[in-house]
Amino acid sequence: MVTQTMIPPLDDLVEKHMHREVVSLKTGQTVAEALESIRGSPSFSSRIIYFYVVDPDGKLQGIMATRALLLSQPEKLIDDLMVRRPVAIPSFATIFDACEFFTMYKFLAFPVVNEKGTLVGMLDIRTYNAEMSSMNEDLSKGIPKKTYDDLFQLIGVHWEEAKTSGIWSGFSARFPWLVCNVLGGLVAAFLLGLFEYELEEFVVLALFIPVVLALAESVAIQSVSISLQSMHDDGLTWKKLVAKLYREVFTGVILGIATALLVVVYSYLLYRELRLVGALLIGISGGVTCAAAAGQGVPSFLKILKMNPQVAAGPIALVCADMAALLFYLLSARFFFG
Repeated sequence: MVTQTMIPPLDDLVEKHMHREVVSLKTGQTVAEALESIRGSPSFSSRIIYFYVVDPDGKLQGIMATRALLLSQPEKLIDDLMVRRPVAIPSFATIFDACEFFTMYKFLAFPVVNEKGTLVGMLDIRTYNAEMSSMNEDLSKGIPKKTYDDLFQLIGVHWEEAKTSGIWSGFSARFPWLVCNVLGGLVAAFLLGLFEYELEEFVVLALFIPVVLALAESVAIQSVSISLQSMHDDGLTWKKLVAKLYREVFTGVILGIATALLVVVYSYLLYRELRLVGALLIGISGGVTCAAAAGQGVPSFLKILKMNPQVAAGPIALVCADMAALLFYLLSARFFFG
């Protein structure tokens, strides 16, 4: 039975509980050289589950399975045998974040890297329960599937409790963020009132509002999903956030133009109205671009502010996407229709 004292506080940083003495292999080594370095390493211990491969600067490049290392020919290069693009936990992550990693990927250990990608330690299952060490020692014999599954259910106990909390807890965690949708709808109604003349005089403009909003919301949800996944893959820093926003904005521009062209071709064939073409082209392109940026940026900002991005990011990103798309469309309509 796991007691509360066996599990570190969930808001502790991973770097407080990781193993700093990690046996690492070097890129460019052969299997024979790697085995020789392992034998001569003062850090060698029974804690070794995976071997981590680093470059001369100490940056993590891949993971080497113990079985592959032992059974490969001595002249084989480590670079050809290792698993590239490994999943790593950033050193600034919390124990709660680490629980999500263990529950999602079901690995027995994770490398820990700093903001530069340098290997600084390793986090394994025994961080949470000292009694699990006997299971790790039996890895070479194989762990039964039921035991394996139970093991990770045990690791994710706090994470699962957070997901399956009571009715009132679930309501209180989700309702405040849904208020964003209510406020967004009220603001949308206010904006439509400001452009009442254009919408009444040129009814065709109102027919395409659902299309404009639907495209923006779809792109926003896609970007939110990508952003949440990337947080697990490579952590979050300001530099990475700026790079991701830059890339997502340009992706949004391309998506916006591509989808806008489909809509404007249809609108022109149906109504033969060039002013409507201009309003849709600018409205959809601008709205989709802003939606992509919001979908990428909102989860990251929430994470920085120590809020739950899984619950809050969707409603906030959708409101931002709706408002941006509606403004772009209505302002461009006023410009073209005068």
